[in-house]
Amino acid sequence: MIQGATDLAVRKTITLAAPQQRAFDVFTTGMTDWWLRDSHHIGEQAPEAVVIEPRAGGRWFERAPDGKECDWGRVLEWEPPARVRLAWHLDADWKYDPDPAKSTELEVQFISEGPAATRVELVHRGFEVHGARAREVHDAIDSPQGWNGLLQLYAAAAEPS
Repeated sequence: MIQGATDLAVRKTITLAAPQQRAFDVFTTGMTDWWLRDSHHIGEQAPEAVVIEPRAGGRWFERAPDGKECDWGRVLEWEPPARVRLAWHLDADWKYDPDPAKSTELEVQFISEGPAATRVELVHRGFEVHGARAREVHDAIDSPQGWNGLLQLYAAAAEPS
């Protein structure tokens, strides 16, 4: 346990003016449309696509314009349109580490609030795997450039204009 780290989970909730299925689809299969691809990538080039393969065991990765792919993680659970759980395999230096014991977990639930409204609850947990750098990684992911800003872009993509 990291000293002073009683709960390093990042928790975010946002309510969208979009049906549950659309909220799920835009977050998962539509991530390319809202992800900050110019700044949030691990490959040499900004990716042309961010891909979550739609099944448990699928890959979560970026694809550059030249076709080169860089893995980010794996799909742990795929339950459309209600929930997706992903293993985030990026280390404290934002490099891919294939070891599942060193990954953090992203769980996103899509809760219908009616025919045209969905509450999205995101929890990114497990930063303790980063040891002495756990708080640093948590704080980056909990920053305006992390899930705070990304969820605003996601909401804009998911809601009708």
